[in-house]
Amino acid sequence: MAKKLKAWQGWLIYGGSLVVVFVLGIIVSSLIERRSEVASIFNNRQTKMSGIVTQNEKFKVDFPNEYESWKATEDTTFKSEFNGNAQHDDLASHPAEVIFWAGYAFSRDYASPRGHYHALEDMRNTLRTGTPFTRDQNIQPGTCWTCKSPDVPRYMKEHGIANFYKAKWSDLGAEIVNPIGCSDCHDPATMNLRISRPALIEAFKRQGRDITKASQQEMRTLVCAQCHVEYYFKGDGKYLTFPWDKGLTVENIEAYYDSLNYSDFVNPISRTPILKAQHPGYETTRMGIHAQRGVSCADCHMPYKSEGGIKYSDHQIMSPLAHIDRTCQTCHRQDAEVLRQNVYDRQRKCEEIRDKLETELCKAHLEAQFAWNHGATQQEMQPVLKLIRQSQWRWDFGVASHGAAFHAPQEIMRILGNGLERALQARLAIAKIVAKHGFTGDIPLPDVSTKEKAQKYIGLDMNKLRAEKQRFINTIIPKWLQEAKAKGRLTREM
Repeated sequence: MAKKLKAWQGWLIYGGSLVVVFVLGIIVSSLIERRSEVASIFNNRQTKMSGIVTQNEKFKVDFPNEYESWKATEDTTFKSEFNGNAQHDDLASHPAEVIFWAGYAFSRDYASPRGHYHALEDMRNTLRTGTPFTRDQNIQPGTCWTCKSPDVPRYMKEHGIANFYKAKWSDLGAEIVNPIGCSDCHDPATMNLRISRPALIEAFKRQGRDITKASQQEMRTLVCAQCHVEYYFKGDGKYLTFPWDKGLTVENIEAYYDSLNYSDFVNPISRTPILKAQHPGYETTRMGIHAQRGVSCADCHMPYKSEGGIKYSDHQIMSPLAHIDRTCQTCHRQDAEVLRQNVYDRQRKCEEIRDKLETELCKAHLEAQFAWNHGATQQEMQPVLKLIRQSQWRWDFGVASHGAAFHAPQEIMRILGNGLERALQARLAIAKIVAKHGFTGDIPLPDVSTKEKAQKYIGLDMNKLRAEKQRFINTIIPKWLQEAKAKGRLTREM
């Protein structure tokens, strides 16, 4: 028989129910009020938009919080143990990279990225893009602009996707003038998230997936995956393509490239056909625990912020370590410093393997050169070149992906460890080859311990390259911007 409640217990349950109903009413009221605020913003927008709006400042009146936080990507003061948002010369820190990229534009200049606000400035200024008036063999295709500006989808719509890709980089300087911004990720009319770059849509389609069926939470990652991915320029038309047809792992993508007998360039030192990883951030993120738990890029890199009673996504896209209280601690209850050190610990372990791999891989390239110079044959060297190619691909895949040592530390350590193993195998094979041709002992290696020494060794005249680029910055770029402003494509002051 059920026990009868005492009077005070009944009143307690009644009072508790009232409190619960009251709290739920407040929550519902707050949600309705928030929805009303959002609806009011969209129903009373002062600037009606449609199509592709390339000038980011046009969004300022209706979305001041988002705009001001986006503009804060101009700031470069944040610094962590491993980089930050200031530009850092990676070749100076890791001179072996000059040897890895000999014969390729990255051996000239490789700096860490700054915020989205600086995307075009850094693209114009880097030595990698070459200079159009010197018949520079390293002048890049128009495809290199793809992720740098909302002017890209505008140009694609006006002139065609293929025509954009096959143009020369220097031919589009007066067209691509507004840095990464609102229309890259949002439909200006509705502000819904959208995919503005065709390569991601095409990659999904080849996999039999319909990107239009993606959820809102998935879109908060996919808008980033338009650009933060591995890609290559396919065919003579330099058509931007994501190599995902066999899968997203380092081995899957390598198998895809191998099936096409594709290489980005041939290293003239070791004569190895090299795969250059771009920045496979999306791929490596998918291998980590956060993505597996449904966490999106925006959850950590664009945390919510409240000001004046308004809640919005912070568009100062940067390291989550800059705002641990709004990023990590929304899920994790540990102290901020504990969480920061947890991240650094993972990064340090990956960095340790990276340094060892770079040392061995650099020696493998140089020792391969020695072997060629001492009579090694193509048949003898073929297994060596395969090992060097595989080693460098794994090194690059693990290093070029921004934040990979945090996104998927176990996978990155596995990838770098496999790369180290292949570099050591290559060196052992080279030692046997040169012994067969009469040389025993340690192979003499040149001093490439600094960026300057390494660049001189591979034959780069850096003073000439810098002078040519400065001439380009002083003469060509101002003409681009003046032309863009005259045509109304650029409305802000440069």
